[in-house]
Amino acid sequence: MLEKQTVKDVAVRNQNVLVRVDYNVPMKDGQITDDLRIRASLPTIEYLIKKGARRIILISHLGRPEGKRVPELSLRPVAKRLAELLPEAKVNFVDDVSGPDVEEAVQKTPVGGVLLLENLRFFPGEEKNSSEFAREIAECTGADLFVQDGFAVIHRAHASTEAITHELPSVAGFLVEKEVSALSKVATSPSHPFVIIIGGAKVADKQPLIDKLSPLADAIFVGGKIAADGYTSDNPKIHVCDSFVEDSEGGKRDIGEPCIESLLGLLDGAKMVLWNGTLGEAENPEFAKGSEKLAEYLGSHPEITTVICGGDTAGFAENYLKSHKGASFSLISTGGGASLELLSGLDLPGLDSLDAN
Repeated sequence: MLEKQTVKDVAVRNQNVLVRVDYNVPMKDGQITDDLRIRASLPTIEYLIKKGARRIILISHLGRPEGKRVPELSLRPVAKRLAELLPEAKVNFVDDVSGPDVEEAVQKTPVGGVLLLENLRFFPGEEKNSSEFAREIAECTGADLFVQDGFAVIHRAHASTEAITHELPSVAGFLVEKEVSALSKVATSPSHPFVIIIGGAKVADKQPLIDKLSPLADAIFVGGKIAADGYTSDNPKIHVCDSFVEDSEGGKRDIGEPCIESLLGLLDGAKMVLWNGTLGEAENPEFAKGSEKLAEYLGSHPEITTVICGGDTAGFAENYLKSHKGASFSLISTGGGASLELLSGLDLPGLDSLDAN
């Protein structure tokens, strides 16, 4: 349960609303290859338009430009895609985040319009959590309210997630509300039988999650490179894959058929499933069978509350849904590190700093 005020708890009519979204989307040759995070922001934006917000000013980062302008990391292509997704709203873009150009762009944005500012991480003040930088953004945009809807960044203490909340009344958007509520239920009161599926490559990222949730889980299955590299546990709930599909050089690239059968057996009768990490090198179709079989099972069992988190896993699940129209998952989280840290019980500065109910 989210114990913070949300955009539904405050008046937005005739207000300039500053919204932190997460448009850190994958790009190739200047083209967006997956717009999941853009689409995930639409409910909050559309609500603000419907409720009569004067202007909606969006702020986000893209990539890791390390405080410098990197043209290929401009958010301009995102503004173009957003305009396509919001055909009835005027969507403008400005290649700065503060100063006279931003002030002018705000004034030129019509009532009910949307303005996307340039990549926050082009400016050192963002990752330094600079109060001055946050204040400049608030003042130049004429913002009356801040809405945190960038779930994937709430584990960061940056100017657009923490410092900005000291400048403006600050509430959660619908995406943050949805993700925090769903993941909090997983972390505190899951439905049983509750099965956790862990894949991926980095044990250091996964072990805190395993340690935190193993007392709540009925079973934990470990696959992916973690298992291939020899992960072990003496916890009887934890089942580590021990059969693999190998490449021509003997490298373990995917879980083998015996482990797929074992995993599907663990899922029989499950009420809730948390999946974090693909089970093999799923970007290669030759080594994606384990992940595909898992997605097929979960996607065809809507009675299971399925929560999928982790960047690669979310991307795999999204692609699976595109080619399997009847499949569905309860939640594909937009947060990689944020979802893991929430599930692991760690502090989330971008959430903690919002106004409480």
